Amino acid sequence: MLVALRTNAVAQVPANALAFQPLARTAAELAARFGPAQIEVLEKLNRRDREHLLRTDPPVPGLIVPSAWDESPLAFSPFPADWPAVVDYPKAIVVDQPTQAFGAYENGKLVRWGPVSTGRRETPTPSGLFYLTWRSRSRRSTDNAAWLLEWYFNFVNERGVSFHKFDLPGYPGSHACVRLLERDAQWLYDWGEQWTLDSSRRLVVTPGTPVLILGAYNYKAPPPWIDIAAPSQGVQLPASLR
Repeated sequence: MLVALRTNAVAQVPANALAFQPLARTAAELAARFGPAQIEVLEKLNRRDREHLLRTDPPVPGLIVPSAWDESPLAFSPFPADWPAVVDYPKAIVVDQPTQAFGAYENGKLVRWGPVSTGRRETPTPSGLFYLTWRSRSRRSTDNAAWLLEWYFNFVNERGVSFHKFDLPGYPGSHACVRLLERDAQWLYDWGEQWTLDSSRRLVVTPGTPVLILGAYNYKAPPPWIDIAAPSQGVQLPASLR
């Protein structure tokens, strides 16, 4: 019997819990085959936003669909439900670049996860420990003023690297930022804690929510999430933020 992940289960996808179905050719066909909550699950599993679920570039074997639907928020998470390293932190964020996903924790408990698109080969997202700095409801990209970055939350102030809403094409495609689905970007914008500065606004008095960026994406290999034949062991989180 196939059983989808529950929110209190170990965060891994069981073997044979996923299957490929033909891509939908139009938005209408996608909506006819799947309900709104199911499409949100598909966006997570395929690491693509709704628009890119219809696209064939880059080529994929099909649409990744669960054999047993579970629409709960933490279903199919690649992250563990508990992260002891951050149990003393009210909030913490981790981004795993190999699996193109983020997890948000409160006192060591996973409260949200979702897909991301990190930096492309030429402009990779830096790995390491950072902290949320400041946020803006929307701002223009410094790379291209035509790009509007909504629900913007910076975490590398010197370089302008941030979380924000933008296209999720199913691969790392940003200029070093971490792109999110709109619902995740808005949630993180409201949930995350900014830094506090001294009166000169030059010294950090209290850092914002910690952000740990893990690993590097393997551009030479197929995306690991499309290997549905092999059971996923999930993201192995470090024992310490350091």
